Amino acid sequence: MTFGEQPAYLRVAGDLRKKITNGSLPPHTRLPSQARIREEYGVSDTVALEARKVLMAEGLVEGRSGSGTYVRERPVPRLIARSGYRPAGGATPFRQEQADGDARGTWESSSVQVEAGGAVADRLDIRPGDRVMRTKYVFRDAGEVVMLSTSWEPLAVTGRTPVMLPEEGPLGGMGVVERMAAIDVVVDNVTEEVGARPGLADELHALGGVPGHVVLVVQRTYFASGRPVETADVVIPADRYRVAYHLPVK
Repeated sequence: MTFGEQPAYLRVAGDLRKKITNGSLPPHTRLPSQARIREEYGVSDTVALEARKVLMAEGLVEGRSGSGTYVRERPVPRLIARSGYRPAGGATPFRQEQADGDARGTWESSSVQVEAGGAVADRLDIRPGDRVMRTKYVFRDAGEVVMLSTSWEPLAVTGRTPVMLPEEGPLGGMGVVERMAAIDVVVDNVTEEVGARPGLADELHALGGVPGHVVLVVQRTYFASGRPVETADVVIPADRYRVAYHLPVK
């Protein structure tokens, strides 16, 4: 293979991808069989199989048990708006994660005390093994799961206070900023890092994705006078949503 030349399976996948995107292979159309790809492109079974794997990993096609591989319906991406933390005023967990004022949604959650693993401990600037409150959320809009979130709060900050359980007590269901203010912890900064990775099996099951689908992960941390008081991973299906930031100019 000369320098710059694509492997055969990528060239085959690229041609099939072009047919999918230009409508030659519309949604719900069966993808050419492995034997057909082999004959049409003059490649080996291995190359044909790898080309099909590429399209499946990209989420362009899906396998149907006992039927074959079909072109997936391509959703029009919708926006999830973010603008950092909201000040006190009743921000619910859904509004905390979806800053669009017109967005309305519901959430389910469960909280449990756990020991902080190494990565979470680093983000919260605590020691591995320190106790944290872990809360898992499922967010829905019009019944559709739009994102997942797992948050961790150090019990050194919230333990034995009325806000120790994020979804219970007098401020249950409010945002981090307002809950922390109730125990005289003033959130004054928030950072977010956005990355992408293949979705985990349980994430894709909850989000309605298929193996190989990519998810966006927003890694958020709230600070009070430089001290991390909450960190979270917000997981969003990349094929259905785009993350838009609206940041004030100071």
